[in-house]
Amino acid sequence: MKFDPAAKLQQSINLSAYDGVNPAISDSATFAFSRAELMSDTFEGKTEGCFLYSRHWNPTNQVLSSCLAAMEGTEAGWVTGSGMAAITSAILQICNSGDHIISSITTYGGTYAFLKNWLPKYKIETTFVDITDLKAVEQAIQPNTRMIFTETLTNPLLQVSDISELTKISKKNGLKLVVDNTFTPMIFSPHLLGADVVVYSLTKFINGKNDCVAGAICSSDEFLDSLIDVHSGTAMLLGPVLDTMRSSSIRKNLFTLHIRMKKHSENAMYLAKKMKEKGLKVKYPGLPDHPQHKTFKKMMNKDYGFGGILTLDMETTENAGKLMTAMQDDGVGYLAVSLGYFKTLFSNSGTSTSSEVPIETQKEMGLSPGLVRMSIGLDQDIELTWNKIKNCLNKS
Repeated sequence: MKFDPAAKLQQSINLSAYDGVNPAISDSATFAFSRAELMSDTFEGKTEGCFLYSRHWNPTNQVLSSCLAAMEGTEAGWVTGSGMAAITSAILQICNSGDHIISSITTYGGTYAFLKNWLPKYKIETTFVDITDLKAVEQAIQPNTRMIFTETLTNPLLQVSDISELTKISKKNGLKLVVDNTFTPMIFSPHLLGADVVVYSLTKFINGKNDCVAGAICSSDEFLDSLIDVHSGTAMLLGPVLDTMRSSSIRKNLFTLHIRMKKHSENAMYLAKKMKEKGLKVKYPGLPDHPQHKTFKKMMNKDYGFGGILTLDMETTENAGKLMTAMQDDGVGYLAVSLGYFKTLFSNSGTSTSSEVPIETQKEMGLSPGLVRMSIGLDQDIELTWNKIKNCLNKS
């Protein structure tokens, strides 16, 4: 049976008599117990439905987490104060000092910096590979390798990770496969393709408003229980809790995600085709000439399109800057980092969200200094948007 993330999300709503259609927001940092033994049992993880302290669990975050788990097809979920909090907590829960990680070399700059610069302080090393080269992934495995980390659609080069094949490699070698699905919510269901842990920056498409920062981890009950264990859980002890007001807001936005992803994808496909016709260096996984177009089609939940992100190579940083400034001045969108907003956002990746990656490594991975990453908005008249972009291209 086909898995439909939007349908599973809708089915996660379970109202009782007299409930509000939006769950009440928990405004408590701590929670009372009817009996002393309930408190001690909760500290030991022996109770169900009891709340201890908001850094651990609270009713509002639990509701959002349950919705995300339903959407992802996982047993459980847990929400964090940022996408990086989700990524770092998941990695640190799996890896200990002396362990080794394999990661896609094309990945979000903050993730790259954490793996490359921060983890070595704790003797955790990372080998970066072209994640589309499965032989390179296998050859990078060492006796102390514990995890393969990748993004479903890599940032910013838009390579497509073959989650099914990476799952085979990880299971064969007893590794955990952790997948960041921030670019492609609902389009891909990495856990159902075999990933052990799925992480998100909820800040982006899932929330869709760029009015908050948040993250999520979706996985098995066993992994999430270990993550928030009061004695040894990374998330519990590092404390990256999400504020309940933001949690409630994200949950409400979540239920329009399926509509928004379809429109983002529709608009991005339109612009990608127009750019291609004009002879521009555009990259979009929905175009047949994308190197992993077939891989994308093999894995995708087909109702949601090919996503809202495309890249345009203007060859030089100067050309990229001129184009982006012109597009902002003409009302195409905003010269800003982040993505998933209802307005189009664009940035020069090498000097912004990938600036943590050294220039020599950018060259190695094939990141052009003029690469413009565009997160396409929800424009109703996308033809008008294209005409504006054409005018900007002529100016630059």
